[in-house]
Parts: sequence; C-alpha cells; structure tokens
Amino acid sequence: MRLILLLSILSAGLTAGLVWAAPQPAIAPSSWELNFDYHDPQRITLTLLGDDRPTTYWYTLYTITNETDREVGFYPTFHVVTDKLEVIECGYGINPAVYDAIRARHKKAFPFSFDPMKMYGPLNQGQDNARTSIIVFSEFESQVNRFTLFVGGLSGEVVKVPNLTYDRHQPPSNRNPQFFFLRKTLAIEYDLPGDARTRLSALPVRTRQEWVMR
Repeated sequence: MRLILLLSILSAGLTAGLVWAAPQPAIAPSSWELNFDYHDPQRITLTLLGDDRPTTYWYTLYTITNETDREVGFYPTFHVVTDKLEVIECGYGINPAVYDAIRARHKKAFPFSFDPMKMYGPLNQGQDNARTSIIVFSEFESQVNRFTLFVGGLSGEVVKVPNLTYDRHQPPSNRNPQFFFLRKTLAIEYDLPGDARTRLSALPVRTRQEWVMR
C-alpha cells in the first residue's frame, strides 16, 4: 500500500511540474548493512490441491549474512514492480505448498532453508548464523518486458523527505502523509526477452543492481 501511494504521489508531482531530486544512498555505508547473496528468479509450475489447472510462480533463493560488528534485526520486505507499474508484494497469498515444492527441488543444495516467516528477528554475526530462504511471487502478464525486485531490510540507512503533494488543509494521514521515510533498498532489474508468446518461458536477464532510497 505504501509503495502504491508513493508511486501515485510521485506521478502526480511530475504531472504538476514539481521538481524533486530523489535522495541517493550514501557513497560509503552510513549504517549497518547485511550481505545478501541470491540466485536470479526462476519459475515453478504446480497444480495445487483443489485446483483444476497448473499455476506458475517465480521464486528467488537467497542467503542473508550479518558481517557487521553487532547483532542486527532482520525484517525484510520484497516487492516486484513491472514496467507496467504493477506492484507485487512477494509472498502475499502464496500457498505454503509452493514453498514446500521449491524446498524439495533444492533440498540437496539448501537442506536447511528457513520458512520465510522465520527469517524475521535478530540475526547474529558470522557465517555460522547465515540464513537461507525463498522469495516467491506470482507470474505476471506476458506483456511485461522488464521488472525490478526491491529488497528492503538490508540496511539501517533512512532519510526523511517531504511529501510535495501534502495538503496542508487536511490532517496528516496514511493517504495524506506530510513526510516519507525512505530506506536504503537493493534494486535488482531484469529484462524478459522475446515476444508475448515466448516470454512466458523466457529466462530473466539481470541488467542492473543498485542501491536506492525508497
């Protein structure tokens, strides 16, 4: 919801001719930062119990490691934004059987992967305390040519920015925020090559990875 509102406000600001320079992460990390190792997204197609046809899902395997000088709370957020500005909250509405099937597929390489809900909380230092889990999101339409995976919760860097469309005649609320708090977030961009027919089986091509504030 917060991302949809922010996209709408930014769009309205551009339409109104407002100029807003998006904050950039500090060149040198200004707060704690966790190591995020990941595999590029791949698909799995399943016919779930009660369904009469198969459903395709995307998933990404990742490992998080705390190599800072202290224990850090890990509270990740995962969103996908397509080039059609569709926002997908990863994990939302995903049947637990999907995670079971992915874990079974990769049990030799990752025999101790964590349930995504058990990834939240304090993360102790060192490789011995690293955790591996899965990001899952639904397949999108064949018209999608590009998408970006946003991974939050990897850094403690936060900036406060004013909402340029804030209505001073109305009280602050979730729909009329006076400020946004933007967090350092990893953005991983992918292309889906081919046309609408072949794209449903195309492998994603990673084109860029960068830190952004969102």
